[in-house]
Amino acid sequence: IGGFEVFPGTIVQFTFPGDPSAWARTHVGGLLNGILVIAGALVIHAMGLPQKTASRLYWMFVGTGYANTLFYWGALFAPSHAVTFGDNRLGHTNLAGILGFGPALVFAFITMIAMVTLIRHGFSKSAS
Repeated sequence: IGGFEVFPGTIVQFTFPGDPSAWARTHVGGLLNGILVIAGALVIHAMGLPQKTASRLYWMFVGTGYANTLFYWGALFAPSHAVTFGDNRLGHTNLAGILGFGPALVFAFITMIAMVTLIRHGFSKSAS
């Protein structure tokens, strides 16, 4: 379209950064983040975890959702696709790349901790 339609037939012209496939990845990524958080909440509820553990896992999943969202938007605006802190073969890095990669890297490990916590509680309940 090349712009934003403010009134039928009246388009304010401007260019979008990135290509259509990058925009598609960004939007699909946001939807999948929502599904991840909802699925995590359902699993936490179904397992009947202690309140302290459930609360900690809640914040882990919410943080993961936000970190992944920052990653997708950072990848859209960074020539490096926000997969490294520095320049890479995809392009140079910029502030969007750093803001996209940093939280995603941290929460990748936090998500692993959350999954291990869920698995441990799942196996401890099945053994009892």
